[in-house]
Amino acid sequence: MTDGATTVLMRKAYARWAPIYDLVYDKLTEPAARAAVNAAVACGPKVLEAGVGTGLSLGYYPAHAEVYGVDLSEDMLRRAQEKVDRRGLTHVKSLQVMDVTRLGFPDGTFDAVTAQFIITLVPEPETALNEFMRVLKPGGEIILANHWGQPSGPVAKVEEMVSPIAKAIGWSSAFKAARVEDWARQTGRMEVVELRSLFPSGFFKLMRIKKNA
Repeated sequence: MTDGATTVLMRKAYARWAPIYDLVYDKLTEPAARAAVNAAVACGPKVLEAGVGTGLSLGYYPAHAEVYGVDLSEDMLRRAQEKVDRRGLTHVKSLQVMDVTRLGFPDGTFDAVTAQFIITLVPEPETALNEFMRVLKPGGEIILANHWGQPSGPVAKVEEMVSPIAKAIGWSSAFKAARVEDWARQTGRMEVVELRSLFPSGFFKLMRIKKNA
């Protein structure tokens, strides 16, 4: 399947999800999303939120932040913009339709890039990570909040059994954190500085990847 065809299918899927996304994801993902936001803002005020979706986490940022959100789905972004307008979220500077594998920002623009619950869904995750690295300032961090499949053991076996269900709601247990760690190592410029478990019971994890200064 071509990249263009994949993009079209993803846009259609997101259009179907957009009306119910908040109901399904909000409470379950809030602790992980807040942790990602806090880690991103700790790097500096200018943050890119890649795959911002319906903007569930936009209200978690402090007033002094400068947040730029991008997403592949116009339907998702429309709902994000409604939140921004309704809540007066002046720290959100722009929301744009954009493919995370082809970001339209100059090199070294952001103090942090955060991607919450999307990296396992991107058809070319390493390409997206390369783009995050490119637009990140030296010393800045990529912050990923995600469900990562367990590398081995009884939990990994259970994940394999339920993987069709997990994949249907956007969480792939086949995608291991080691894949991102391998990418970071291969760049020679990025270092994983933290990988910690989050609510619920470690199902989500936060990964911080720092760019060499």
